[in-house]
Amino acid sequence: MTTSKFGSTTGTGAPAASDRNTLSVGSNGPLVLHDVHFLEQMAHFNRERVPERNPHAKGSGAFGVFTTTEDVSQFTKAALFQKGAKTDLLIRFSTVAGEQGSPDTWRDVRGFSMKFYTTEGNYDLVGNNTPVFFVRDPMKFPHFIRSQKRMPDSGLRSSQMQWDFWSLNPESAHQVTYLMGERGLPRTWRHMNGYGSHTYMWVNAAGEKFWVKYHFHTDQGMEFLTNDEAAALAGEDADFHRKDLFEAIKRGEHPSWKLSVQVMPYAEAADYRFNPFDLTKVWPHEDYPLIPVGSFTLNRNPENFFAQIEQAAFSPGNTVPGIGLSPDKMLLGRAFAYNDAQRNRIGTNFHQLPVNQPLDGVQSNTYMFDGQMTYHHSGAAPVYAPNSGGRPWADTTGPAEDGWEADAELVRSAYALHSEDDDFGQPGTMVRKVWNDEQRAAAVETIAGSLDGVTGEVLDRSLEYWRNVDDDLGARIEKAVRQDTAPEPAQGMGQG
Repeated sequence: MTTSKFGSTTGTGAPAASDRNTLSVGSNGPLVLHDVHFLEQMAHFNRERVPERNPHAKGSGAFGVFTTTEDVSQFTKAALFQKGAKTDLLIRFSTVAGEQGSPDTWRDVRGFSMKFYTTEGNYDLVGNNTPVFFVRDPMKFPHFIRSQKRMPDSGLRSSQMQWDFWSLNPESAHQVTYLMGERGLPRTWRHMNGYGSHTYMWVNAAGEKFWVKYHFHTDQGMEFLTNDEAAALAGEDADFHRKDLFEAIKRGEHPSWKLSVQVMPYAEAADYRFNPFDLTKVWPHEDYPLIPVGSFTLNRNPENFFAQIEQAAFSPGNTVPGIGLSPDKMLLGRAFAYNDAQRNRIGTNFHQLPVNQPLDGVQSNTYMFDGQMTYHHSGAAPVYAPNSGGRPWADTTGPAEDGWEADAELVRSAYALHSEDDDFGQPGTMVRKVWNDEQRAAAVETIAGSLDGVTGEVLDRSLEYWRNVDDDLGARIEKAVRQDTAPEPAQGMGQG
């Protein structure tokens, strides 16, 4: 941004008369309608904010570089994943349920959204700090988010409402178990892992297809807050996580993560013991071990929060050659909904904003035209395809390179179950085999606290929910909830 030779200017670049005093009839007189600079300032001020994101409103981010250090070309031809490639990226961390002004240390899932500025266009990987999610059909997503927001009458958050939704949707058990464990309260964004969560497709240069899951492991080590620490920080510093990331990068402590992937041969998905496209499930590492790919480092803070973070737009539908989607219903729903959310939030041409543009050397030739705030345009070239004006258009025919086969009647149905599919098996394994005694005890306190104020059939159903996850854990939670002196409410989703 260049500096004007004037003290300040109007939006059109002319010198501004004053940024301190309006034009009035005498010192004490009324203001006049032709004080254009004042009117422009006020009109713009009234429009200064854009609608906040519905989920993931509270967050921040930074820029960095991803480096592919390993040869994974046998799985994908994507340029950014070729050994030695260095790719600029933007990452945005966030909470899910809270509004922009909410504390960022509330117990919640954390968003882990990445934009890779590749030589083949922008690739967005939109995930969380957990490898699973609460629901597996996108029809349920708006209902889930509303259940974590606010009551229509009081405008307050409600544990009753949240547990009503969770207990009526047992597929949520795996993610809720993650949430109620220590990962629900990461100490900082720098000290948490990230996951693509969904299953994606990779395609190599020979056209061979693979299913893939992304894992980003923090080099800083996993660290967590206790319920008491998180509650104290929520009152003392609502922007604790945002400040921590900015100040760490500012003082030269650049956080980094290593990327590994799980790769499943295409044909193995059909009869794998778990539905590999179910977002509430993981692939056990003994079945598909982690394969190292590379690492990224965040080394540059935004210069302008609004322009570079608030206006950043991410969608898992933004892919590049060598990377595709999968039959994951949640992924397919998000591929539309995320970009559409940005059209509503920041405008029809949100992709033309600088933070969302591809690299300078990547030539854009889109047939999306006009609309509000059109900045880039195609001059007098034809605006339709096919055309005889020499402007190229896409015309691929035949099987989709990143497609899959499907042959069935149209139905409204849950996924067909694979041999070991159920809602409580994997969260039960986490409780019994991943958590230790201390973590189980902490989870009992957290879950019992989050059930404070939950009553009637919702409470009964929620306690049964945890008995289904693990009978012993469920019994301990019920004892804590039913005893005469209930524990103090933990900093749970009911508060965030």
